[in-house]
Amino acid sequence: MQRRPVIVINFGSQYVQLIARRVRELGVYSEILNWDSTLEEIREKNPYGIILSGGPASVYSPSAPLPPEGLFSLGVPILGICYGLQLIAHLLGGRVEKADSQEYGRARLRVLKGDPIFEGTPNEFDVWMSHADRVTILPAGFKNLASSTGSPNAVIADQKKKIYGFQFHPEVSHTDYGKELLKNFVFNICGAEKNWQMGNFVEEKVEEIKERTKGKRVIAALSGGVDSTVASVLVHRAIGDRLMCFFIDHGLLRMGEREEVENSLKGLGLPLKVVDAGRLFLKRLKGVEDPEEKRKIIGNTFIEVLEDEARKVKEAEFLLQGTLYPDVVESAGIRGSAKIKTHHNVGGLPEKMNLKLIEPLRDLFKDEVRELGRILGIPEHILSRHPFPGPGLAIRIIGEVNEEDLDILRRADRIFIEELKKERLYNHIWQAFAVLLPVRSVGVMGDVRTYEKVIALRAVESRDGMTADWVRFDPEFLDRVMRRIINEVRGVGRVVYDISSKPPSTIEWE
Repeated sequence: MQRRPVIVINFGSQYVQLIARRVRELGVYSEILNWDSTLEEIREKNPYGIILSGGPASVYSPSAPLPPEGLFSLGVPILGICYGLQLIAHLLGGRVEKADSQEYGRARLRVLKGDPIFEGTPNEFDVWMSHADRVTILPAGFKNLASSTGSPNAVIADQKKKIYGFQFHPEVSHTDYGKELLKNFVFNICGAEKNWQMGNFVEEKVEEIKERTKGKRVIAALSGGVDSTVASVLVHRAIGDRLMCFFIDHGLLRMGEREEVENSLKGLGLPLKVVDAGRLFLKRLKGVEDPEEKRKIIGNTFIEVLEDEARKVKEAEFLLQGTLYPDVVESAGIRGSAKIKTHHNVGGLPEKMNLKLIEPLRDLFKDEVRELGRILGIPEHILSRHPFPGPGLAIRIIGEVNEEDLDILRRADRIFIEELKKERLYNHIWQAFAVLLPVRSVGVMGDVRTYEKVIALRAVESRDGMTADWVRFDPEFLDRVMRRIINEVRGVGRVVYDISSKPPSTIEWE
């Protein structure tokens, strides 16, 4: 079934996924296309409306990404956000210039003229700005509907043609009434109908998987995390025991994780084989410090082990992966976005293995995957598990990976998670973990000078992993975790807490 979408055109914004996510929250399907998509590709989607994302370029730059010629003649409502607004002004005869002063962060928006786009919002409210250019002359037919101190033309519109522009970002939580503004565009301006809910998604995906596999078998590499578990249960519902799941223990798991995952997956009725390959992975990682090199070694070794197991499965023709939207964008799967890091779920695998790829969750965000899991009947204790990277603890040990450091990190991480669960904080946090740093620090224990290792604790709040902020713990909680780690984990003499947000940092350290 092809749903009629609201199209989001990506001009290089790291938050393009967030725009699509906000539209889906309204119950309307949203799909992302790249700025270099053709006019015919866009027209074929029959969109309710089009949203032009932000981006890092200046519209007057010779290398600025531009939409296909004729976009504004499609007769479809259009909303430009930040760079998108500037594109509208620039391409339709207005003027965009470098601002006298940049405008980043919170700003006060003042509504100057009434419009259906402002339904349910006050005349003044806070919005989130992030720009160095601004519109100085409006194109013919456009009106200025709102302004801020740094942006005289903060909301513009050609009301007759239903073309709107916001200089600020309605998709971020820092903008008050951002959801209302997007809702007004989607329903008041575009006239969209609700067509996106997880119940329908399950039915459609089950039929799609049945049709695609046509009696052949599917191989799944399960980690026990939310993504691979939900993907496997979904495929199992579609094809039953034609799915074969492998849990490859690469020796880089958290303490007790293998037993916990094995029990959980078997409890879901999934056909499962556990493969112990820890010695092989650690042998390959010996002497390697570069994080990208570690990821590649782990990925390639994982493929090697999985390929060996797959050969034993007759009629295996497909490989299942739990790839999500954020995996794709961070691995530059969407052109125009910068590559941040290599994801174990993205790229390379099908070329090395003689298997076709199935990625039923590729268009979903993490919270949508959890919602899907609830519909599939997966227990909450599995769905509430924090994200865990495919390369495991190898990228939470900064530097070379060895058994001694793995043991130290496992013990410290276990204490942190235990204390979070004891205080009933675990389920309110997106992700929490410990990192072993490649430094030693002087300390004193029992009147004796020590020179021990350093553990960093990391805990963040997020909705979809695209942006994240550090958790403000009670100091007494951190004090208790610190004392337990130093007293119970031999080799650790100092504990620090990471207060970096994403951006500018990533959630993981490597």
